[in-house]
Amino acid sequence: MDAEFKSLERKLHQFVELCQRLREDNHQLRQQLASAMSDNKQLADKIGTATNRLENLLEQIPEEDA
Repeated sequence: MDAEFKSLERKLHQFVELCQRLREDNHQLRQQLASAMSDNKQLADKIGTATNRLENLLEQIPEEDA
């Protein structure tokens, strides 16, 4: 009976450690996701700005008469 309790205690301890590691991993992943989303937004903004600038430049090019 004592061996069963020791085994259960070890398994419970392993489970608690696993939960803590997963909690830490999830925290790091959330931070990485937030950073990636921020980077993505900045890049999308840059693409939008570049697109607008190109459209403005294209509008300034005179059309050729064929």
